[in-house]
Amino acid sequence: MSTAQLAPARRDVLRRRIRLIVAVTIGWNVIEAVVAIASGAAASSAALVGFGLDSIVEVLSAAAVAWQFAAPDPEAREKAALRVIAISFFGLATYVTVDAVLAFAGVQRAEHSTVGIVLAALSLIVMPVLSFLERRAGRELGSASAVADSKQTLICSYLSGAVLLGLLLNTLFGWTWADPIAALVIVYFAVREGLEAWRGEACAVPVSVLTGEQEFGHEHHG
Repeated sequence: MSTAQLAPARRDVLRRRIRLIVAVTIGWNVIEAVVAIASGAAASSAALVGFGLDSIVEVLSAAAVAWQFAAPDPEAREKAALRVIAISFFGLATYVTVDAVLAFAGVQRAEHSTVGIVLAALSLIVMPVLSFLERRAGRELGSASAVADSKQTLICSYLSGAVLLGLLLNTLFGWTWADPIAALVIVYFAVREGLEAWRGEACAVPVSVLTGEQEFGHEHHG
């Protein structure tokens, strides 16, 4: 089902749903950013600080989508929202790369962080749910920016797993090198998704999730 075939009432429902998901995502990530950066700085953890910065990037990304869907015609703002999302990805990748290199060079050494372990574990539960809900609504609505933002949220869950693994390996076995390696996982996903968002390739053609029609690929160049 194309966007044009969606009933106006259904479009309004999907837009409201995306605004709600984005609001919850912003709230969660603000808390996550404060806790992760504070505990990461205390433990000299490149991965944990990078995780906190990713939360800030997620806030910027979600805010761009919120700004887009606050307009009477969200599609008119989609390209600008995608640019903001892409730039936020690239900024994250740059910072985390520098931090990981410093860690490998021995300038800083990661310490144990119980708070970081708990935070990463919680994020691993919350983020996939928010990502799934936003992606489903974004695809049905045909919004590349909403789908791109849902990928940013999903990356946060990938990073949660990487950070959690790095922190646990450091805590259990004293493998300090695991922390910067986990941080570099962030860079890979950030660059990949940033390029996709910049090119506007984040959205598959929307289908009716309610009727269960099969999706088929189509790039959306907003």
